[in-house]
Amino acid sequence: MEASETTARPATVRVENVGGIDETTVDIPPGVTVLTGRNATNRTSFLQAVMAAIGSDAVSLKGDADEGRVELDLDGETYTRRLTRTDGSVTTGGDPYLDDSTLADLFAFLLESNEARRAVARGDDLRELIMRPVDTDAIQAEIRRREQERERLDDRLDDLEDLKDRLPTLEREREQLESTIEEKRAALEAKEAELEAEDADVDETREEKRELEARLDDLRDRRSELEQVRADIDLQQESIESLTRERRELEAEREDLPDAPMGEYEDVDAELSRLRDRKSTLETAVSDVQDVIQFNEAMVEGTDSTVGAVLGDGATDGSVTDRLVADDGVVCWTCGSEVDADRIQETLDQLRAVRREKLDAIRDLEADLEEAKARQREYEQQQRRRDEVDRKLENVTAELERRQETVEELREERTRLGEAIEDLEAAVEDLEAADLGEVLDLHKEANQFEFELRRLESDLDDLTDRIADVEDRLAEENQLRAQREELTDDLTDLRTRIDRIEADAVEGFNDHMDAVLDILDYANLDRIWIERVERRVREGRQKVDRTVFELHVVRTTASGTAYEDTVDHLSESEREVTGLVFALAGYLVHEV
Repeated sequence: MEASETTARPATVRVENVGGIDETTVDIPPGVTVLTGRNATNRTSFLQAVMAAIGSDAVSLKGDADEGRVELDLDGETYTRRLTRTDGSVTTGGDPYLDDSTLADLFAFLLESNEARRAVARGDDLRELIMRPVDTDAIQAEIRRREQERERLDDRLDDLEDLKDRLPTLEREREQLESTIEEKRAALEAKEAELEAEDADVDETREEKRELEARLDDLRDRRSELEQVRADIDLQQESIESLTRERRELEAEREDLPDAPMGEYEDVDAELSRLRDRKSTLETAVSDVQDVIQFNEAMVEGTDSTVGAVLGDGATDGSVTDRLVADDGVVCWTCGSEVDADRIQETLDQLRAVRREKLDAIRDLEADLEEAKARQREYEQQQRRRDEVDRKLENVTAELERRQETVEELREERTRLGEAIEDLEAAVEDLEAADLGEVLDLHKEANQFEFELRRLESDLDDLTDRIADVEDRLAEENQLRAQREELTDDLTDLRTRIDRIEADAVEGFNDHMDAVLDILDYANLDRIWIERVERRVREGRQKVDRTVFELHVVRTTASGTAYEDTVDHLSESEREVTGLVFALAGYLVHEV
C-alpha cells in the first residue's frame, strides 16, 4: 500500500490492531490521495481506520486483539479513537475529529458498505436517506413556536388598534373632567367668600365652628377611605370571579386529560423497539437477496469468469457466457448440471419478487414506525400539558385563597369605617343642633364641595395615567410590526427549507450524473435522473401526500428507440456509479 507524494505538509495516521492491520503509520498528503496495491494489502482496513479517527463507528477490531487504537495528527492537533473488546462486543472511546459522524457516514465515507450507495442498488427510499440528517420534527416544532409568537404579536397589535379607537374618548373624558373641576373650584371659592363674610359677624361661634370643621374633616376623610375600600373590594371580587372561572376551566381540562399517558408512552416505546428490530431483520434479508440476485445476474451476463473456469474445460478462448451456455441450456454454476436458461430467469424473477415483497413490508413498517412515533409525541405532549395544568391549578388556587383573605380584611375595614362614620355623623348632628345658624350650613356645603373636588381630581389623575399608559403602549406599535415581519420571514424560510434541500439534492444528482455518463459513454445508457413527485402513501390509518424521489433510467435500443428501464437492470458498475453520484449529491447539499 502506497500513498502519492506531495511537498505539502501531510497528516499522519497511526494504526494499531484495526481491521487486518497489526501496526502501521502513514503520512497522507493534502488534496487527492490515491491508495494503490494488490488485493489483501489492507487498503480498506486503513480507510476504515481513518474513518474511525474522524468519528465513524464502521470499524472492526483485529480478530486476535482485545484493544486497538487510531491516532490522526492534523493541523497541529491529535485526534484519537480507542477500540476495546468486552464480553464479545467492541466499544469505542477517545476524542475523534467529529462529535457526530452521521453526515460523514452517509455522504463522505464511500466504501462498498456505504448506505447511500447501497440504497441505490436496493431501490430504497432515496428521499428519506437525503433528509435523514435534517431534524424535520425540530423544524416543525420551531414553525409552531414562531406561529404562536406571531399570534401573540397579532393579539397585541389588535389591542393597540382598540387602544387607538379608545384614546379620543379618553381625551374627551379628560377635558370634561377638567371643565367640571374648574366649575367645582369656582363654586368652592364662592362658598369660602361667603364664609369669610359671615365670620366677621359671628366671632363668638368661632370655637364651635372649629370643632365642627374638625368633625366634618374627619367625616370627609372617613367617607373617602370607605369609598376606596369599596372600590378595592369590587376589584378583588372581579379578580376572584376571573380566577374562579380560570380554575373551573383548568379543572375541566384536567378531567379531559388521560390519567397516566406516560404508561402508554412506555408501551409505544416497546412497540417502536419491536418495529425497528423487525425492519432491521427485513433490511438484512433484502441485502442478502440482493447479493444473490447480483451474483446470478453477473453469471448470466458472463461478467464473472471464476466459476466458468472451474466448470469449463480449461480453454482460454471464448467468453465466459460461451463456455457456460450450451445449445439449448446453461451449465448450472451451483451443481454443474445443464439446465434450461428460462428456468434460471424464472428463479431470478422469483428472487426479485421476494425482494419487492420485503421492500413493501419495510415501507409498511416505516409507516407503522411513523404512526407509533406520532403517538409517542402525543403522549409526551399530553404529559407536559397535564403537568402544566397542575402547576397552573396550584398557582390559581393559591392566588384565589390570598385574594379571598384580602376581601375578608377589606370587609372588616369597611365595617369599622362605617361605624366610625356613624359616630362622626352623630357628633356633627349634635353640633348642628346648636344655634350656629347659617355659618354651619355654609361650612357643610364647603366641605361637600371639597370632597367632590378631591374625588374629581383623583379621577383626573387616574384618567391621565391611563392616557399616558395608552400612549406608551402605542409607541411600541412600529417595533411590534417589525418583529412580526421578521417572524413572517423566518416562517417562510423554515417552511421552504425542506423543499430547498430536496430540490438542491435532485438538481446536484442530475447535473453530476449527466456529466459522469457523458464521460463514461455507456453504449446504450442515455440518462439516469431523479424526479421529485408527490405520492399518496399510507401513514398509520390514513393516506397522506408525501414527496418521494423516483429514480429513472433511460436506455436506447440498437435502432435508436429510447425507453425507460429500471435500476434492477443496471449492471454492477452502473449501479455503483449511480450510488457514488447520489452520495456526492448528499455531500454537496448538506455541505459535508
